[in-house]
Amino acid sequence: MIPVSEFKERVVRLQAEMAKEGFDYVLAYGNEAEPQYVRYFSDYWPSFETAGVLVPAKGDAFLLIGPESYTYAADRSKIPAIRLVKAFRESSEPEYPGKKLDTFESVFEEAGITDIKRFGVAGYPLMTVGVYFALADSLKKYGILPEKADTLVNNLRMCKSENELACMRKAAEITHKTMDYVLANVKVGMTESQVVGLALGKMHELGAERESYPLWVLTGDGSDQAISRPRHKVIEKGDLTFLQVGARYGGYASTIGRPVVFGKATEEQKNLIMAGYKIQETMIGALRAGRPAREVALLHKQLVNDLGYGDYYLYGPFHGNGLMEGEAPWIETDSTYDLAENMTFCADIFLGNHEKKHGLRIEDVVRVTKDGAENLTNYPRELFEL
Repeated sequence: MIPVSEFKERVVRLQAEMAKEGFDYVLAYGNEAEPQYVRYFSDYWPSFETAGVLVPAKGDAFLLIGPESYTYAADRSKIPAIRLVKAFRESSEPEYPGKKLDTFESVFEEAGITDIKRFGVAGYPLMTVGVYFALADSLKKYGILPEKADTLVNNLRMCKSENELACMRKAAEITHKTMDYVLANVKVGMTESQVVGLALGKMHELGAERESYPLWVLTGDGSDQAISRPRHKVIEKGDLTFLQVGARYGGYASTIGRPVVFGKATEEQKNLIMAGYKIQETMIGALRAGRPAREVALLHKQLVNDLGYGDYYLYGPFHGNGLMEGEAPWIETDSTYDLAENMTFCADIFLGNHEKKHGLRIEDVVRVTKDGAENLTNYPRELFEL
């Protein structure tokens, strides 16, 4: 788990970056589905309501929550200063008549910085209109609006600490064992939803906090969906099925994706699977600290084309991994940064053909090192015929 001292260090590091850019405040915002910015500084994961960590240029941070979550937040938050602000209420917008609540203005007064020239928001794309307008109204007298400041926090989060890596290795271990269990118990006649149930039950038995994301399994027609949810579709003999499993531990997400065939694989199925494995193995082998990310993405696109699967290409080959299964940075053909030691990624190889309605994802979590990459999940690349 992440110690309290590290949460405090994160606030201090952000304040150093804020000073360089002239920010008086940064609000790290999150919700139930995407809690990463809030959790990074407080370890608090909102439920129903939204939340924010208000970091002033100097002094202690505040956790801002909705009116109903105080006892929950007080039990979990590593930030002791918790303030209830109506703007963070749940989406059904109860009024809470008679309940005394804080406002952005009252927290600014308490923080001691009331001459505000720049105000940043990390998690800007997540912010609801209600929270945005409440915040904007509080800043109107200063003649400013909230600015997107995701990059300030993303840059702090990209290279993981030893404590973070320990959480990620534990999440990877649970995910690996969960995939073993699913492969040992999945069978023809089960629905996609039932297979997801196998995974969820096992990972919690093994100590997972929660799943990393809404898990899915896709079988037969429809397995070309890059992002999906499980259906009540029954697995049939001969199906190409892709399994997507990921456990969360200490806030940190892991994932493994593998294709399986129920029965003997056809030549077409086998070729697709083995091409996916070759692409992933080559891409992981291309990682090393100091290499331009763009080079890796261009190599991926070229290899997919060379293997004859250019029409299966959608994205790839890596996206950041940590508090979210998918987070910044992505490795793309227009990336402008160099890889650095202890960056962590999902090696995410998706190949899907919409005309044939089939596809697969092969996915593992890796850490960039000085000389290459460490595969944290390290699941076998086999032709799984069940």
